[in-house]
Amino acid sequence: MEHAARELEQQLHNVKTLLTWKAPGRPFRKHTKEFYLTSLLIMLLIEIILFLFSEYALMAVVASLTFVAFALVTVPPHNFLLKISTEGIMIEDHFYLWQELYDFYFKNRDGVQVLHIRTRAFLPGELTMTLGTVTEEAVKKAMLPFLPFREYVKPTFLERSGAWLAKNFPLEKHPRHAS
Repeated sequence: MEHAARELEQQLHNVKTLLTWKAPGRPFRKHTKEFYLTSLLIMLLIEIILFLFSEYALMAVVASLTFVAFALVTVPPHNFLLKISTEGIMIEDHFYLWQELYDFYFKNRDGVQVLHIRTRAFLPGELTMTLGTVTEEAVKKAMLPFLPFREYVKPTFLERSGAWLAKNFPLEKHPRHAS
């Protein structure tokens, strides 16, 4: 009897890796010169307006944010090691227990399938992982015993606003992939 109890306890505490893959940290696509030129013109227009109102500190913030945005869209992301186990999810060297996570869903961003996992805590709020060579079905099969899957998640106000801006005021002329 005692042996069976010890064996059951070992099975409960065994951490088993269900799925492992390497994928870029975020969706990435190269932008045209038109994108950079349009972005710079918008930034210059905002800078002129801020200069007219003598908002020099805000001018520095706008220039800094533009620099960061250009750096993010120019430099491709490095590959992350992603693991789904019986205990939770590991992204590189950070581990999230299943109890810390809420649910998951998939979205297509710039032609790349992205796994979104919402967290119970306010921060980070949501984990995003590109799938790389792994299929949606393999991820669903590994995660469904631990988290609920959402077919549809209502877009937030910011997501709807961003989609509207991208549709009506594109920074590049070629058609974007559906979000």
